[in-house]
Amino acid sequence: MRPAFKVGLPCFLGLAALGRAWAADVVALGASSCSSSGCHGGAGDRSNQFVIWSQRDVHSRSYATLTTARSARMAEALAIANPAASTRCVVCHAPLALADPSRLGAAVDPVEGVSCVSCHDLPANWLRGHTRTDWTHAERVAAGMRDLDDLYTRANACVACHQNLDPALVGVGRHPALIFELDGQTQDEPRHWREHAGDIGSQAWFVGQAVALREVSWALLNGRADPARAIPAWQGLVWLLSRSGLDYGVAPLDPAATGPAALASAVEAADLLARRAAQKWDPRSAAIVLRRLASTHRDFLSPDAAPIAQACRADRLVLSLDRLLDALPAAERPAGSSERLDRLFHLAQSQPDFAPAEFARELEGFARALGGSG
Repeated sequence: MRPAFKVGLPCFLGLAALGRAWAADVVALGASSCSSSGCHGGAGDRSNQFVIWSQRDVHSRSYATLTTARSARMAEALAIANPAASTRCVVCHAPLALADPSRLGAAVDPVEGVSCVSCHDLPANWLRGHTRTDWTHAERVAAGMRDLDDLYTRANACVACHQNLDPALVGVGRHPALIFELDGQTQDEPRHWREHAGDIGSQAWFVGQAVALREVSWALLNGRADPARAIPAWQGLVWLLSRSGLDYGVAPLDPAATGPAALASAVEAADLLARRAAQKWDPRSAAIVLRRLASTHRDFLSPDAAPIAQACRADRLVLSLDRLLDALPAAERPAGSSERLDRLFHLAQSQPDFAPAEFARELEGFARALGGSG
C-alpha cells in the first residue's frame, strides 16, 4: 500500500511501493463489492457513492484512457508495446493491475481504474468494521482506513499521480504536464463524500501547494525530474508560498538556491509547512492571502526573472487566485473580478509567448477590483 510520507521517502516512491505491497497482500475485493444497495450502491444521498464513482467520476475510466489512439502514439514514442499492460502507465491509471492476479478475489476487475482501494487503502482490517455505527472515525483510521479528512494525508494520496511523472513520459511521450492543485481538483470531482470540517477550500489549496513543492524538490534532488522544466516550476512554487505571507514558523526558501543542500532543506521545510497548515488554519486567511497575491504585479516587471520562471509564476498564481476568490462568500466578491481573472488565465496560458508586462497590468487591475494596494 502507499506508505505515509516521511522525509527521504516522498510520495514519488510511494507509486513503486504501492505495486510491491499489492503484489504481496491479498486484495480480495474490488469496487463491485461496495456496490450493493445496502452499502454504497443505493439511491439515497448517503449510500450512492459507488453510483457516483462508476457513472460520473473520470477515475473509474482511467484505465480506458490507456486504450485510446493517443495513448498508443505516446507508447510508440516510448517503445512501450502496450500501455494498458505497462507498469509505467497502470501504476496511476489502473493500480489494481499491479497486484499478483493469483491474490485477487474472483470479483475483482484489475482494470476498474482508480477505485475504492486506491484512495481508501487496503481493506483487510477495516472492511467488516467500517459499517458499524458505533465505530468512530478514529477507530476506522486505526484499523487502516486512510484518513482523507486530514488534508495532509489527502494531498499525499493524490499528489503521487497528479504531479509526479517520469520525465520521459512528458519529454518523449508528450504526456500532458501536470500541475497539482488539491482544492481545485477536489472541487472538480463529482463528490461522493461529505466534508466533515466545513469550508476547507483555501486550506486545501495551501496544503496542496506545500506538498507540491515538497514533491518537486525531492524529484529534483534525486534526479527524477527534467531540470529545464522542474526548476522554473520549483521557483514558481517557492515564490507563491513566500508571497502568501503564511510561513507557520518555517524558514523561508531562497528561489535562487537549487543545489542539493537547498533542495534537501526544501523537502523538509515544505513537508513541515503542509503538516502545520493541515492542523491549523484561520478561515480569514483566504481573503488576506488573495489580496497579497493579487498585489504582486511588480514581481512580473522585474528584469531579474527569466521568462520561463515568470510564466511558471503566472500559472501557479492564476490557479491560486481562482481558488481563493472562490473561497470568499459570493457577496464579498467584487463586481468584475471573475471577468478580470478570466483574462489573467488567458494571458498565463499564452506560453511560450508569455508577456510579463501585459500580465502585470491585468493583475494590477485585478488587485484594484479587490480593493488591494495595487
